[in-house]
Amino acid sequence: MDSTFWEILRNIFETGIFVYGAVLLGTYALLALFSIIAVRAYAKKGESQQVEMLLKSPLAPGITVLAPAYNEGLTIIYNVRSLMTLVYPRYEIIVINDGSTDNSLEQLIEAFELVAVDFAYNVKIPTQPVRHVYKSSNPAYALLTIIDKVNGKSKADAVNAGINAASYDYFVCTDVDCILHEHTLVELIKPVMQEPHKRVIATGATLRIANSCEFDQGVMTRMRPPRQLLPRFQEVEYIRAFVLGKMGWSLINCVPNVSGGLGLFDKEVAIRCGGYDFSSFGEDMELMTRMCRYACDNKIDYAIRYVPRTLCWTEAPVTVRIFGRQRTRWARGLAQLMHAHFSMFMHPRYGRMGMIIFPYNFFFELLAPIVEAVGIVFYITGAVLGLINWPTAVLLLLFIYTYSVMITTLAILWDQLTFRYYKSWREVIYLCATPLMEMFLYHPLIVFFSLRGYFHFLTKKKSSWGNMQRRGFQQQASGTAAAN
Repeated sequence: MDSTFWEILRNIFETGIFVYGAVLLGTYALLALFSIIAVRAYAKKGESQQVEMLLKSPLAPGITVLAPAYNEGLTIIYNVRSLMTLVYPRYEIIVINDGSTDNSLEQLIEAFELVAVDFAYNVKIPTQPVRHVYKSSNPAYALLTIIDKVNGKSKADAVNAGINAASYDYFVCTDVDCILHEHTLVELIKPVMQEPHKRVIATGATLRIANSCEFDQGVMTRMRPPRQLLPRFQEVEYIRAFVLGKMGWSLINCVPNVSGGLGLFDKEVAIRCGGYDFSSFGEDMELMTRMCRYACDNKIDYAIRYVPRTLCWTEAPVTVRIFGRQRTRWARGLAQLMHAHFSMFMHPRYGRMGMIIFPYNFFFELLAPIVEAVGIVFYITGAVLGLINWPTAVLLLLFIYTYSVMITTLAILWDQLTFRYYKSWREVIYLCATPLMEMFLYHPLIVFFSLRGYFHFLTKKKSSWGNMQRRGFQQQASGTAAAN
Protein backbone atom coordinates (compact mmCIF):
# COMPACT_ATOMS: atom_id res chain seq x y z
CA MET A 1 0.00 0.00 0.00
CA ASP A 2 2.81 2.39 0.89
CA SER A 3 4.62 1.43 -2.30
CA THR A 4 1.49 2.08 -4.38
CA PHE A 5 0.95 5.44 -2.70
CA TRP A 6 4.51 6.54 -3.42
CA GLU A 7 4.23 5.28 -6.99
CA ILE A 8 1.09 7.35 -7.61
CA LEU A 9 2.60 10.40 -5.89
CA ARG A 10 5.80 10.05 -7.93
CA ASN A 11 3.88 9.79 -11.21
CA ILE A 12 1.81 12.88 -10.41
CA PHE A 13 4.88 14.85 -9.35
CA GLU A 14 7.00 13.79 -12.32
CA THR A 15 4.21 14.60 -14.78
CA GLY A 16 3.72 18.01 -13.23
CA ILE A 17 7.45 18.73 -13.25
CA PHE A 18 7.70 17.58 -16.86
CA VAL A 19 4.94 19.95 -17.98
CA TYR A 20 6.34 22.79 -15.87
CA GLY A 21 9.86 22.28 -17.18
CA ALA A 22 8.77 21.87 -20.80
CA VAL A 23 6.83 25.14 -20.74
CA LEU A 24 9.72 26.96 -19.06
CA LEU A 25 12.34 25.64 -21.50
CA GLY A 26 10.06 26.40 -24.43
CA THR A 27 9.61 29.94 -23.15
CA TYR A 28 13.40 30.41 -22.93
CA ALA A 29 13.76 29.17 -26.51
CA LEU A 30 11.11 31.63 -27.72
CA LEU A 31 12.71 34.48 -25.79
CA ALA A 32 16.07 33.66 -27.37
CA LEU A 33 14.48 33.83 -30.84
CA PHE A 34 12.59 37.04 -30.03
CA SER A 35 15.76 38.57 -28.62
CA ILE A 36 17.74 37.88 -31.79
CA ILE A 37 14.99 39.48 -33.87
CA ALA A 38 14.77 42.52 -31.56
CA VAL A 39 18.53 43.09 -31.32
CA ARG A 40 18.96 42.77 -35.09
CA ALA A 41 16.15 45.28 -35.62
CA TYR A 42 17.86 47.67 -33.21
CA ALA A 43 21.23 47.26 -34.90
CA LYS A 44 19.79 47.75 -38.41
CA LYS A 45 18.27 51.09 -37.51
CA GLY A 46 21.71 52.62 -37.09
CA GLU A 47 22.29 55.41 -34.66
CA SER A 48 24.90 57.97 -35.68
CA GLN A 49 22.63 60.22 -37.74
CA GLN A 50 19.73 59.95 -35.31
CA VAL A 51 21.99 60.65 -32.34
CA GLU A 52 23.51 63.71 -34.00
CA MET A 53 20.08 65.09 -34.93
CA LEU A 54 18.74 64.53 -31.42
CA LEU A 55 21.76 66.11 -29.77
CA LYS A 56 21.33 69.25 -31.86
CA SER A 57 17.56 69.53 -31.53
CA PRO A 58 16.08 72.06 -29.10
CA LEU A 59 12.82 70.10 -29.35
CA ALA A 60 14.26 67.03 -27.64
CA PRO A 61 12.10 66.07 -24.64
CA GLY A 62 13.54 67.29 -21.34
CA ILE A 63 14.78 64.64 -18.91
CA THR A 64 15.42 64.80 -15.17
CA VAL A 65 18.07 62.42 -13.84
CA LEU A 66 17.25 61.30 -10.28
CA ALA A 67 19.96 59.75 -8.11
CA PRO A 68 19.09 58.91 -4.47
CA ALA A 69 22.07 58.65 -2.12
CA TYR A 70 22.41 57.29 1.40
CA ASN A 71 25.86 57.13 3.00
CA GLU A 72 27.66 57.05 -0.33
CA GLY A 73 30.54 59.23 0.82
CA LEU A 74 33.18 56.93 -0.66
CA THR A 75 32.04 57.44 -4.24
CA ILE A 76 29.48 60.26 -4.33
CA ILE A 77 31.67 63.02 -5.80
CA TYR A 78 33.14 60.69 -8.37
CA ASN A 79 29.70 59.48 -9.43
CA VAL A 80 28.01 62.87 -9.55
CA ARG A 81 30.82 64.04 -11.82
CA SER A 82 30.07 60.99 -13.95
CA LEU A 83 26.41 62.07 -14.26
CA MET A 84 27.59 65.48 -15.44
CA THR A 85 29.37 63.88 -18.41
CA LEU A 86 26.02 62.92 -19.98
CA VAL A 87 25.51 64.38 -23.46
CA TYR A 88 21.97 65.64 -24.06
CA PRO A 89 20.48 69.05 -24.99
CA ARG A 90 17.89 69.38 -22.17
CA TYR A 91 18.43 67.68 -18.86
CA GLU A 92 18.96 68.30 -15.16
CA ILE A 93 20.45 66.23 -12.35
CA ILE A 94 18.78 65.93 -8.95
CA VAL A 95 20.73 64.10 -6.25
CA ILE A 96 18.62 63.28 -3.21
CA ASN A 97 20.62 63.00 0.01
CA ASP A 98 18.31 60.74 1.99
CA GLY A 99 19.41 61.71 5.50
CA SER A 100 22.95 60.36 5.17
CA THR A 101 24.81 59.97 8.46
CA ASP A 102 28.26 60.16 6.86
CA ASN A 103 29.84 63.20 5.19
CA SER A 104 28.11 62.80 1.82
CA LEU A 105 26.32 66.16 1.99
CA GLU A 106 29.41 68.03 3.23
CA GLN A 107 31.44 66.62 0.34
CA LEU A 108 28.80 67.72 -2.16
CA ILE A 109 28.61 71.23 -0.72
CA GLU A 110 32.36 71.67 -0.90
CA ALA A 111 33.00 70.01 -4.26
CA PHE A 112 30.19 71.74 -6.16
CA GLU A 113 30.12 75.09 -4.31
CA LEU A 114 26.54 74.60 -3.12
CA VAL A 115 24.35 77.10 -1.31
CA ALA A 116 20.85 76.68 0.09
CA VAL A 117 18.18 78.30 -2.12
CA ASP A 118 14.45 78.97 -2.08
CA PHE A 119 12.94 76.31 -4.29
CA ALA A 120 9.36 75.84 -5.51
CA TYR A 121 9.04 72.30 -4.17
CA ASN A 122 5.58 71.03 -5.15
CA VAL A 123 4.52 67.97 -3.15
CA LYS A 124 2.70 65.75 -5.65
CA ILE A 125 3.77 62.54 -3.90
CA PRO A 126 3.99 62.53 -0.07
CA THR A 127 7.50 61.94 1.30
CA GLN A 128 9.54 62.54 4.41
CA PRO A 129 10.20 66.31 4.89
CA VAL A 130 12.74 68.09 2.73
CA ARG A 131 15.16 70.10 4.85
CA HIS A 132 17.05 72.10 2.24
CA VAL A 133 17.50 72.41 -1.50
CA TYR A 134 20.97 73.34 -2.75
CA LYS A 135 22.16 74.84 -6.04
CA SER A 136 25.69 75.69 -7.07
CA SER A 137 27.02 79.24 -7.07
CA ASN A 138 29.27 78.14 -9.95
CA PRO A 139 27.57 78.36 -13.40
CA ALA A 140 29.52 75.28 -14.48
CA TYR A 141 27.25 73.20 -12.21
CA ALA A 142 23.98 74.92 -13.09
CA LEU A 143 22.24 71.69 -14.05
CA LEU A 144 22.84 70.16 -10.59
CA THR A 145 20.31 70.29 -7.73
CA ILE A 146 20.82 68.64 -4.34
CA ILE A 147 17.85 67.81 -2.13
CA ASP A 148 18.58 67.13 1.53
CA LYS A 149 15.71 65.33 3.25
CA VAL A 150 14.85 63.34 6.33
CA ASN A 151 15.68 59.67 5.85
CA GLY A 152 12.68 57.76 4.51
CA LYS A 153 14.16 54.31 5.18
CA SER A 154 13.78 53.40 1.50
CA LYS A 155 15.05 54.34 -1.92
CA ALA A 156 11.42 54.85 -2.97
CA ASP A 157 10.85 57.79 -0.60
CA ALA A 158 14.01 59.50 -1.85
CA VAL A 159 13.10 59.07 -5.53
CA ASN A 160 9.58 60.38 -4.89
CA ALA A 161 11.10 63.56 -3.46
CA GLY A 162 13.13 63.87 -6.65
CA ILE A 163 10.02 63.39 -8.79
CA ASN A 164 8.33 66.22 -6.88
CA ALA A 165 11.22 68.54 -7.76
CA ALA A 166 11.64 67.39 -11.38
CA SER A 167 11.12 70.04 -14.07
CA TYR A 168 10.75 67.82 -17.13
CA ASP A 169 8.16 65.36 -18.46
CA TYR A 170 10.45 62.35 -18.25
CA PHE A 171 12.74 61.22 -15.48
CA VAL A 172 15.57 58.72 -15.38
CA CYS A 173 16.00 56.86 -12.11
CA THR A 174 19.46 55.54 -11.36
CA ASP A 175 21.63 54.83 -8.35
CA VAL A 176 24.28 57.34 -7.41
CA ASP A 177 26.83 54.52 -7.37
CA CYS A 178 26.16 53.69 -11.04
CA ILE A 179 28.29 54.83 -13.98
CA LEU A 180 26.27 55.79 -17.08
CA HIS A 181 27.31 55.85 -20.72
CA GLU A 182 27.52 59.42 -22.01
CA HIS A 183 24.69 58.81 -24.51
CA THR A 184 22.39 57.12 -21.99
CA LEU A 185 19.67 59.79 -22.18
CA VAL A 186 19.72 59.78 -25.98
CA GLU A 187 19.36 56.01 -26.13
CA LEU A 188 16.59 55.88 -23.53
CA ILE A 189 14.49 58.62 -25.14
CA LYS A 190 14.78 57.24 -28.69
CA PRO A 191 12.09 54.53 -28.22
CA VAL A 192 9.73 57.26 -26.95
CA MET A 193 10.27 59.34 -30.08
CA GLN A 194 10.30 56.41 -32.50
CA GLU A 195 7.05 54.79 -31.34
CA PRO A 196 4.39 55.89 -33.86
CA HIS A 197 1.19 54.82 -32.10
CA LYS A 198 1.69 53.81 -28.48
CA ARG A 199 2.61 55.92 -25.47
CA VAL A 200 5.95 54.66 -24.19
CA ILE A 201 5.65 54.91 -20.41
CA ALA A 202 9.05 53.40 -19.60
CA THR A 203 12.32 52.44 -21.24
CA GLY A 204 15.09 50.28 -19.82
CA ALA A 205 18.57 49.26 -20.91
CA THR A 206 21.20 46.66 -20.19
CA LEU A 207 23.11 46.92 -16.91
CA ARG A 208 26.53 45.37 -16.42
CA ILE A 209 28.84 44.72 -13.50
CA ALA A 210 31.47 47.42 -12.97
CA ASN A 211 33.81 45.25 -10.89
CA SER A 212 37.17 44.95 -12.73
CA CYS A 213 36.21 47.45 -15.45
CA GLU A 214 38.38 50.53 -15.94
CA PHE A 215 37.06 54.08 -15.54
CA ASP A 216 38.54 57.51 -16.12
CA GLN A 217 36.85 60.53 -14.51
CA GLY A 218 33.43 58.87 -14.46
CA VAL A 219 33.68 57.37 -17.97
CA MET A 220 33.98 53.65 -18.64
CA THR A 221 37.16 53.15 -20.72
CA ARG A 222 37.66 49.37 -20.66
CA MET A 223 35.10 46.66 -20.02
CA ARG A 224 36.39 43.47 -18.45
CA PRO A 225 34.69 40.40 -17.00
CA PRO A 226 34.79 40.51 -13.18
CA ARG A 227 37.81 38.68 -11.78
CA GLN A 228 36.04 37.52 -8.62
CA LEU A 229 33.71 34.58 -9.05
CA LEU A 230 30.57 35.93 -7.35
CA PRO A 231 30.47 39.18 -9.39
CA ARG A 232 31.23 37.16 -12.53
CA PHE A 233 28.20 34.96 -11.88
CA GLN A 234 26.14 38.14 -11.58
CA GLU A 235 27.57 39.46 -14.87
CA VAL A 236 26.46 36.28 -16.63
CA GLU A 237 23.05 36.51 -15.00
CA TYR A 238 22.64 40.15 -16.08
CA ILE A 239 23.57 39.39 -19.70
CA ARG A 240 21.07 36.54 -19.82
CA ALA A 241 18.32 38.54 -18.11
CA PHE A 242 18.71 41.75 -20.12
CA VAL A 243 20.00 40.76 -23.55
CA LEU A 244 18.01 37.55 -23.89
CA GLY A 245 15.11 37.93 -21.47
CA LYS A 246 14.01 41.54 -21.51
CA MET A 247 14.86 42.16 -25.17
CA GLY A 248 12.78 39.09 -26.02
CA TRP A 249 9.86 40.38 -23.97
CA SER A 250 10.28 43.85 -25.50
CA LEU A 251 9.56 42.51 -28.99
CA ILE A 252 6.03 41.55 -27.94
CA ASN A 253 5.56 44.50 -25.53
CA CYS A 254 5.63 42.28 -22.45
CA VAL A 255 8.57 43.69 -20.49
CA PRO A 256 7.97 42.55 -16.88
CA ASN A 257 9.88 45.39 -15.21
CA VAL A 258 12.46 48.12 -15.69
CA SER A 259 15.50 47.85 -13.45
CA GLY A 260 15.83 50.26 -10.57
CA GLY A 261 19.46 50.78 -11.56
CA LEU A 262 18.51 52.54 -14.79
CA GLY A 263 15.14 53.35 -16.30
CA LEU A 264 13.35 56.21 -18.00
CA PHE A 265 9.73 56.87 -16.99
CA ASP A 266 6.81 59.01 -18.04
CA LYS A 267 6.53 61.40 -15.09
CA GLU A 268 2.81 62.10 -15.49
CA VAL A 269 1.84 58.42 -15.39
CA ALA A 270 4.23 57.76 -12.48
CA ILE A 271 2.70 60.59 -10.44
CA ARG A 272 -0.88 59.65 -11.25
CA CYS A 273 -0.35 56.11 -10.05
CA GLY A 274 1.17 57.36 -6.78
CA GLY A 275 4.92 57.16 -7.44
CA TYR A 276 7.17 54.58 -5.84
CA ASP A 277 5.80 52.56 -2.92
CA PHE A 278 8.08 53.21 0.06
CA SER A 279 6.85 50.03 1.79
CA SER A 280 7.82 47.75 -1.10
CA PHE A 281 11.07 45.78 -1.18
CA GLY A 282 10.84 45.62 -4.99
CA GLU A 283 9.89 49.22 -5.66
CA ASP A 284 10.99 49.24 -9.31
CA MET A 285 8.81 46.28 -10.36
CA GLU A 286 5.96 47.51 -8.16
CA LEU A 287 5.95 50.95 -9.83
CA MET A 288 6.02 49.36 -13.27
CA THR A 289 3.05 47.16 -12.39
CA ARG A 290 1.00 50.11 -11.13
CA MET A 291 1.89 52.21 -14.18
CA CYS A 292 0.67 49.41 -16.45
CA ARG A 293 -2.44 49.00 -14.32
CA TYR A 294 -3.14 52.74 -14.51
CA ALA A 295 -2.66 52.72 -18.28
CA CYS A 296 -5.09 49.81 -18.71
CA ASP A 297 -7.67 51.32 -16.35
CA ASN A 298 -7.54 54.60 -18.29
CA LYS A 299 -7.49 53.07 -21.79
CA ILE A 300 -3.96 54.28 -22.57
CA ASP A 301 -2.37 52.30 -25.39
CA TYR A 302 1.02 51.97 -23.74
CA ALA A 303 4.36 50.33 -24.45
CA ILE A 304 7.48 49.50 -22.43
CA ARG A 305 10.69 49.22 -24.42
CA TYR A 306 14.19 47.92 -23.80
CA VAL A 307 17.50 48.96 -25.33
CA PRO A 308 20.01 46.10 -25.78
CA ARG A 309 23.06 48.37 -25.52
CA THR A 310 24.87 48.48 -22.17
CA LEU A 311 24.33 51.97 -20.74
CA CYS A 312 24.95 51.46 -17.04
CA TRP A 313 27.61 49.83 -14.88
CA THR A 314 26.96 49.06 -11.25
CA GLU A 315 29.15 47.68 -8.48
CA ALA A 316 28.09 44.14 -7.56
CA PRO A 317 28.27 42.56 -4.10
CA VAL A 318 31.51 40.63 -3.61
CA THR A 319 30.58 38.79 -0.41
CA VAL A 320 27.88 36.18 0.08
CA ARG A 321 26.51 38.08 3.08
CA ILE A 322 25.81 41.29 1.16
CA PHE A 323 24.68 39.37 -1.92
CA GLY A 324 22.27 37.36 0.21
CA ARG A 325 20.81 40.49 1.76
CA GLN A 326 20.22 41.93 -1.71
CA ARG A 327 18.58 38.81 -3.15
CA THR A 328 16.47 38.20 -0.05
CA ARG A 329 15.11 41.73 -0.44
CA TRP A 330 14.37 41.19 -4.14
CA ALA A 331 12.52 37.94 -3.45
CA ARG A 332 10.51 39.55 -0.68
CA GLY A 333 9.62 42.39 -3.05
CA LEU A 334 8.38 39.90 -5.66
CA ALA A 335 6.18 38.16 -3.09
CA GLN A 336 4.80 41.53 -1.98
CA LEU A 337 4.02 42.44 -5.57
CA MET A 338 2.21 39.20 -6.34
CA HIS A 339 0.14 39.54 -3.17
CA ALA A 340 -0.76 43.21 -3.68
CA HIS A 341 -1.75 42.93 -7.35
CA PHE A 342 -3.04 39.36 -7.61
CA SER A 343 -6.38 40.68 -8.89
CA MET A 344 -4.58 41.30 -12.21
CA PHE A 345 -3.78 37.59 -12.59
CA MET A 346 -5.37 36.30 -15.83
CA HIS A 347 -7.65 39.35 -15.97
CA PRO A 348 -8.37 40.27 -19.62
CA ARG A 349 -8.83 43.92 -18.66
CA TYR A 350 -5.10 44.22 -18.07
CA GLY A 351 -4.08 42.89 -21.45
CA ARG A 352 -0.58 41.50 -21.76
CA MET A 353 0.23 42.41 -18.16
CA GLY A 354 -2.66 40.35 -16.81
CA MET A 355 -2.60 37.50 -19.32
CA ILE A 356 1.13 36.98 -19.98
CA ILE A 357 3.47 38.91 -17.69
CA PHE A 358 1.72 38.31 -14.38
CA PRO A 359 1.19 34.55 -14.93
CA TYR A 360 4.81 34.17 -16.06
CA ASN A 361 6.13 36.01 -13.01
CA PHE A 362 3.87 33.97 -10.74
CA PHE A 363 4.65 30.51 -12.12
CA PHE A 364 8.25 30.87 -13.28
CA GLU A 365 9.68 33.58 -11.03
CA LEU A 366 7.80 33.33 -7.72
CA LEU A 367 7.15 29.58 -7.68
CA ALA A 368 10.39 28.40 -9.30
CA PRO A 369 12.48 28.32 -6.07
CA ILE A 370 9.64 26.54 -4.27
CA VAL A 371 9.29 23.95 -7.04
CA GLU A 372 13.04 23.34 -6.99
CA ALA A 373 13.16 22.98 -3.21
CA VAL A 374 10.21 20.58 -3.19
CA GLY A 375 11.80 18.62 -6.02
CA ILE A 376 15.05 18.22 -4.07
CA VAL A 377 13.18 16.99 -0.99
CA PHE A 378 11.07 14.64 -3.13
CA TYR A 379 14.04 13.06 -4.86
CA ILE A 380 16.05 12.70 -1.66
CA THR A 381 13.05 10.91 -0.13
CA GLY A 382 12.66 8.79 -3.25
CA ALA A 383 16.35 7.90 -3.22
CA VAL A 384 16.16 6.77 0.41
CA LEU A 385 13.14 4.62 -0.41
CA GLY A 386 14.74 3.25 -3.58
CA LEU A 387 12.08 4.65 -5.90
CA ILE A 388 14.31 6.69 -8.24
CA ASN A 389 14.92 5.54 -11.81
CA TRP A 390 18.56 6.65 -11.83
CA PRO A 391 19.34 6.30 -15.56
CA THR A 392 16.36 8.50 -16.43
CA ALA A 393 17.08 10.97 -13.62
CA VAL A 394 20.72 11.38 -14.69
CA LEU A 395 19.75 11.89 -18.33
CA LEU A 396 17.19 14.51 -17.29
CA LEU A 397 19.72 16.37 -15.15
CA LEU A 398 22.27 16.32 -17.99
CA PHE A 399 19.69 17.72 -20.41
CA ILE A 400 18.69 20.55 -18.05
CA TYR A 401 22.33 21.36 -17.31
CA THR A 402 23.30 21.39 -21.00
CA TYR A 403 20.26 23.46 -21.96
CA SER A 404 20.89 26.10 -19.28
CA VAL A 405 24.58 26.39 -20.27
CA MET A 406 23.60 26.65 -23.94
CA ILE A 407 21.06 29.43 -23.36
CA THR A 408 23.46 31.48 -21.26
CA THR A 409 26.35 30.98 -23.68
CA LEU A 410 24.10 32.02 -26.56
CA ALA A 411 23.24 35.27 -24.76
CA ILE A 412 26.93 36.03 -24.07
CA LEU A 413 28.03 35.32 -27.64
CA TRP A 414 25.12 37.19 -29.21
CA ASP A 415 25.87 40.21 -27.05
CA GLN A 416 29.56 40.13 -27.99
CA LEU A 417 28.97 39.58 -31.73
CA THR A 418 26.55 42.53 -31.83
CA PHE A 419 28.33 45.12 -29.69
CA ARG A 420 31.95 43.92 -29.24
CA TYR A 421 32.20 45.04 -25.63
CA TYR A 422 35.21 42.89 -24.78
CA LYS A 423 38.45 43.57 -26.62
CA SER A 424 39.62 39.96 -26.75
CA TRP A 425 37.87 36.67 -27.34
CA ARG A 426 39.92 35.29 -24.49
CA GLU A 427 37.78 37.40 -22.12
CA VAL A 428 34.62 36.13 -23.82
CA ILE A 429 35.72 32.50 -23.43
CA TYR A 430 36.61 33.25 -19.80
CA LEU A 431 33.06 34.52 -19.28
CA CYS A 432 31.51 31.61 -21.19
CA ALA A 433 33.19 29.17 -18.80
CA THR A 434 31.25 30.66 -15.88
CA PRO A 435 27.85 29.05 -16.73
CA LEU A 436 29.49 25.63 -16.42
CA MET A 437 29.69 26.23 -12.65
CA GLU A 438 26.47 28.22 -12.23
CA MET A 439 24.13 25.31 -11.50
CA PHE A 440 26.36 23.94 -8.74
CA LEU A 441 27.65 27.09 -7.03
CA TYR A 442 25.51 30.12 -7.85
CA HIS A 443 22.01 28.83 -8.49
CA PRO A 444 21.64 27.11 -5.08
CA LEU A 445 22.40 30.47 -3.44
CA ILE A 446 19.65 32.13 -5.50
CA VAL A 447 17.14 29.46 -4.46
CA PHE A 448 18.11 29.67 -0.80
CA PHE A 449 17.94 33.46 -0.59
CA SER A 450 14.65 33.51 -2.52
CA LEU A 451 13.10 31.11 -0.03
CA ARG A 452 14.42 33.22 2.81
CA GLY A 453 12.83 36.30 1.23
CA TYR A 454 9.47 34.50 0.99
CA PHE A 455 9.79 33.43 4.62
CA HIS A 456 10.47 37.02 5.68
CA PHE A 457 7.40 38.12 3.73
CA LEU A 458 5.13 35.49 5.29
CA THR A 459 6.41 36.15 8.81
CA LYS A 460 6.45 39.94 8.28
CA LYS A 461 10.00 40.05 9.54
CA LYS A 462 11.22 43.59 10.07
CA SER A 463 13.96 44.29 7.56
CA SER A 464 15.85 47.26 6.21
CA TRP A 465 17.27 48.02 2.78
CA GLY A 466 20.80 48.06 4.18
CA ASN A 467 23.82 49.74 2.67
CA MET A 468 26.19 47.83 0.43
CA GLN A 469 29.82 48.40 1.38
CA ARG A 470 31.27 50.10 -1.68
CA ARG A 471 34.87 49.63 -2.76
CA GLY A 472 34.64 52.63 -5.08
CA PHE A 473 35.34 52.85 -8.79
CA GLN A 474 38.58 54.75 -8.14
CA GLN A 475 40.16 51.51 -6.95
CA GLN A 476 39.32 49.83 -10.24
CA ALA A 477 40.28 52.64 -12.57
CA SER A 478 43.65 52.95 -14.21
CA GLY A 479 45.99 55.73 -15.06
CA THR A 480 44.28 59.08 -14.71
CA ALA A 481 41.29 57.79 -12.80
CA ALA A 482 42.47 59.08 -9.46
CA ALA A 483 40.39 59.62 -6.36
CA ASN A 484 38.64 62.98 -6.15
